[in-house]
Amino acid sequence: MSGASAGRRVWGLMYRHLALYRRSWPRVLELAYWPVLQMVVWGFVTAYLAGVQNNVASVAAGVLLGGVLLWEVAIRSQMGFAISFLEEVWSRNLGHVFVSPLRPMELVAALVAMSALRMFAGVLPAVGLAWLLYGFGLWTLGPVIVLFFAGLMMMGWAVALAVTALILRHGAGAEPLAWSVLFGLTPFAAVFYPVSVLPGWLQPVALMVPAAHVFEGMRGVLLDGTIAWGHLAAAFGLNLVWLAGAVALFLRQFQAARERGALLSIGE
Repeated sequence: MSGASAGRRVWGLMYRHLALYRRSWPRVLELAYWPVLQMVVWGFVTAYLAGVQNNVASVAAGVLLGGVLLWEVAIRSQMGFAISFLEEVWSRNLGHVFVSPLRPMELVAALVAMSALRMFAGVLPAVGLAWLLYGFGLWTLGPVIVLFFAGLMMMGWAVALAVTALILRHGAGAEPLAWSVLFGLTPFAAVFYPVSVLPGWLQPVALMVPAAHVFEGMRGVLLDGTIAWGHLAAAFGLNLVWLAGAVALFLRQFQAARERGALLSIGE
């Protein structure tokens, strides 16, 4: 019964967010706007490279477009989680939510589920247009694409949890991190180039970022058809460490916010 009750509470919070999209086409449009825009711009770049260079450059162009699409998975997962939390802050609803029997980890579960829905709603149209406009099908990576998606989503959730913890601690001053923090990790995530391109002293830093291992694996599949299982294992191992640290930080800051009454005043 407790499991069913927890499921109802998680679904109730999810339904609140889903209801916001029923009669708001700007919200629905926003989900796909940036992923599609990024794909179109980089698609033209890759089409240019493929048209003026040789076959090697054509393959490299596909690697760039694949990197753009997969990086959107991490970005949309992180922003979907963080923005859903901020919706509660902006509507002054956070205190009301926790007057109910909802537990902190049930809030996290609902935000993770909303993040996944928002991510798929934003990324899948971009993936479809990449095939229609440029003939690049992300599904050509094969079944391993599921693991790539999962690894990047987990990293997005870990970053979003850490950002949410900072918002609980610092209030409105930390809200801009919801839009910017993951972009700051882009140079270390090896989205558009291998880790070996980075200076030697930066390579160990990059290899601590789960996404770097995912993109190393993606390039292996696209360039020579091999699956780098070692990189995938490293990505999921690091994700577990990142998530454990982020959950611990979130729960600590949530309890501190509850004790000082910040759940009612956050965002003011």
